[in-house]
Amino acid sequence: MEIVSRFFKPPDSSFFLFGPRGTGKSTFVKGQYGNALYIDLLDPERIRFFSARPERLKEIVDANPRSVRIIVDEIQRVPEMLTVIHKLMEEKKGVSFVLTGSSARKLKRAGVDLLGGRALLHSMHPFMAGELGNEFHLGKALQYGLLPLIVRAEDPDEVLRSYTALYLREEVQMEGLVRNVGNFSRFLEAISFSHASILNISNVSRECEVERKVVESYVTILEDILLGWRLPVFTRKAKRALAAHPKFYLFDTGVFRALRPRGPLDPPAEIEGQALEGLVAQHLRAWTAYSRTRRDLFYWRTRSGVEVDFVVYGPEGLWAVEVKSSTKIHPGDLRGLLAFREEYPECKTFLIYGGKDRLVKSDVLCVPCFDFLMGLHPDRTLDELGTG
Repeated sequence: MEIVSRFFKPPDSSFFLFGPRGTGKSTFVKGQYGNALYIDLLDPERIRFFSARPERLKEIVDANPRSVRIIVDEIQRVPEMLTVIHKLMEEKKGVSFVLTGSSARKLKRAGVDLLGGRALLHSMHPFMAGELGNEFHLGKALQYGLLPLIVRAEDPDEVLRSYTALYLREEVQMEGLVRNVGNFSRFLEAISFSHASILNISNVSRECEVERKVVESYVTILEDILLGWRLPVFTRKAKRALAAHPKFYLFDTGVFRALRPRGPLDPPAEIEGQALEGLVAQHLRAWTAYSRTRRDLFYWRTRSGVEVDFVVYGPEGLWAVEVKSSTKIHPGDLRGLLAFREEYPECKTFLIYGGKDRLVKSDVLCVPCFDFLMGLHPDRTLDELGTG
């Protein structure tokens, strides 16, 4: 099967590559560095081998003097190896390390300093539409997400169920991250209602019947194992009173769908709207992560409830992006963007919607969602995307 070319461009020096399970980290590094020395810490035997004596890594590297790239896959499984890697980086100037991981929690708990800044931090995300090209189907992406192991699966529903169960079993239960797996499972269902919404810890606590401080720790666990992330409020030179709490997103729309309970009291339009906003969010997050120029992602909301879904800020400019799932644009859909532009006249405004035509309304560029996602490329600004 043909390997999909990724937008991520690795540096020449040593680096960490973090990302949730199934985002294609191992496939990428194996394809990128075919002659590298490869250490697979998903193999239980290898975990035991290096856990007993982490310094064995130096013995292996010394025995392979022609290997100038060393890959350690899932480094968080044996964080003690980082001390050995740190020393090797100082001793062997011509050797660089690629260290992948699906969780930063165990590294932080072990007090590891991530090699004192000697290795760059990068992240791998689910596929972007532009990476898939003709393989990208908006409807499927909204239903099943864009995890590489899902995109080409014969039964994506079954794979998604297995994926969430795998995370619960291997990343949460086996690593001892929580004491009560039942409570955490209820929390996962409850937090799915907060996807693409302002995070209210008290509401989540009531919904899953778990203490607030426990829910706060669970949210941190989700961030550490890379399943969820918080989007902060854009407050630069703010003239109005703004919301204080961040928004929350699960990292992939398909995972959101798999966790989100559905019943007769759950309006399909609400779930579809959350799925679409989440899909745009994960694309913008990957786009900012893969870009060489720094681009920071926020949202904007006043205390009175006027909101813009996404704000992109960086040296290239300021952009405001609103997402609507409807196929027609109503004047109220532009309210948040116009209010933001009144506050920041220099910004460029986009409305992403479910229609088929590019339009301009009140100087807001309205772009079909498919076109917007396909046009996102790390080497392009949103201004370039706006030119068609």
